Amino acid sequence: MPVYGGQVSFEPVTVYLGLGSNMGNRQANLEKALELLSQRLRVEKISTIYDTEPIGNTNQPRFLNLVCQIYTRLAPTELLALAKGIESKLGRIPGKSNAPRPIDIDILFYDDRVVETPELVIPHPKLTERAFVLVPLAEIAPELVHPVNGKTIKELLKEVTEVQGVFKWEK
Repeated sequence: MPVYGGQVSFEPVTVYLGLGSNMGNRQANLEKALELLSQRLRVEKISTIYDTEPIGNTNQPRFLNLVCQIYTRLAPTELLALAKGIESKLGRIPGKSNAPRPIDIDILFYDDRVVETPELVIPHPKLTERAFVLVPLAEIAPELVHPVNGKTIKELLKEVTEVQGVFKWEK
């Protein structure tokens, strides 16, 4: 494999990201995050925006969520660093999980790879139980197969019992 600038070059891979916002102008936050991502990655598909109930800490504003499909040559850890940098740029302060935030960017799938490090787990460990991820993901990639459990996104969505709190965003 050719090496450029200390990084191993490889063919672009398909990645799915989940984006969410529940502070400030939620829609503008999602749009700005997509704009910043597109400066470094090829954004191929973007789901509809969904208005969703918060999970865990329910005493906070509702979220706007979407899923996008991207192509990248960045390694998983480099992609994580990019996502965290964008979150920081848009005002997210690292801290308590399930707290309100202007933007959240999660790596849902990185091609068909399974990654397990202290900093990063791919596929995202909670995506199979989260309608706010599965509904928009099923919209753009219903036949995508989860590399661990072998089920399609469409099948996983059918197994989720709580989808009532997920609504298409009416601008």
